[in-house]
Amino acid sequence: MSRLLSAPRRLVDGLLRDRTRLPRFVNRTIDHIADHPDGLLGRLAARSLGGFDASDIPPPTAAPATAARVYIGPTNYAAQGRLWAAALDASDADVGARNMAVDVPGGFDFPADTIVPVPVYTRSREWQEAELEAVGRFSHVLVEAERALFGRLFSRDVERETAELERRGLSVAFLCHGTDIRLPSRHVGLTPWSPYADADSYNTKFERDASRNRALLDRLDRPTFVSTPDLLLDVPYAQWCPVVVDGAVWQVDAEPENARPLVVHVPSKSAVKGTALIERPVRGLEAEGLLDYRTVSGVAARQMPELYRSADIVLDQFRLGSYGVAAVEAMAAGRVVVGHVLESVRRSVSEATGFAVPIVEATPDTVGDVLRELAADPERRARLGREGVAFAEAVHDGRRSARVLLDGWIES
Repeated sequence: MSRLLSAPRRLVDGLLRDRTRLPRFVNRTIDHIADHPDGLLGRLAARSLGGFDASDIPPPTAAPATAARVYIGPTNYAAQGRLWAAALDASDADVGARNMAVDVPGGFDFPADTIVPVPVYTRSREWQEAELEAVGRFSHVLVEAERALFGRLFSRDVERETAELERRGLSVAFLCHGTDIRLPSRHVGLTPWSPYADADSYNTKFERDASRNRALLDRLDRPTFVSTPDLLLDVPYAQWCPVVVDGAVWQVDAEPENARPLVVHVPSKSAVKGTALIERPVRGLEAEGLLDYRTVSGVAARQMPELYRSADIVLDQFRLGSYGVAAVEAMAAGRVVVGHVLESVRRSVSEATGFAVPIVEATPDTVGDVLRELAADPERRARLGREGVAFAEAVHDGRRSARVLLDGWIES
């Protein structure tokens, strides 16, 4: 696959990692290309992602030999597509699931049943047609983030894809992940720390995409799910399908032996997580000798369990008002998680599960005081760690997610 890692591909990777830093005319050009994949610029952009050989084309995704056969794709954010599929496999229903993920520029490397290099996904008619035929052997299709499954076979038109799949007798549902459906104009009214309030936030693209995706879901009126509870505000008729974490991967056998509490912050996107907003108060506590602080970036997913095992406290996010995979992973490791979670989100989780979210509430204005109290109270930290493990097991080990999909769609 050497040609897949060409200089143009690396350039595209760099461009897409943080679009808020790009000039507006560059962003407008990128958006035009995304909206017109069959146009001249769209075809040129597809070629810029590199070539591919026949050996780069993965075999079609094979359907399991079960009564219900579920196909999930194409984003696999934080390996959630694979983990939801595994949760369905492990359920007591006669259902099997497989997931497909596109290796997109600027993305992370997570395991999947079928991984498709983006040049193959975009340009290989052979792969597109073979995968469509393979998916026709499934009974159910779960479309992640309102993204096209078969590249440009249907000009990346999800509505046309849905019609074709249903013509073949499949049941189609949708699962929203985040920026694909979160409306910036609504979010800025939820919390004063909303990242969409930033002057350099690329709200034009986010607002348009979220509005367009919501309109698509409204028109199609198919079973719809969201991966985090805050998104129920954007899609009120959706059902919450919790993110899944494999507790065995994150399990900790011994507590860290730090002389002072080690506070860790691992922002996937620092502007969204609120890193700059919390840096001064946390560094101030470190200067007082009350704790040690590490901000880590660019860590491979396989290294995260070891990182969390060394920590006492994990700072999650302070701007979106919710929580996701990273927070659950830290809780599964028994670590105290601190972050900003809206009361409406906490209430939604409690009503759906009977559990309170054991994330210690803190905003950029209060994080210093919160950490000062936690640093002085090891017994409270130990209790919160135990509560986090219990919460991760009860809500996010996959059983509840599988049941939501079964009750709300597959077996309905």
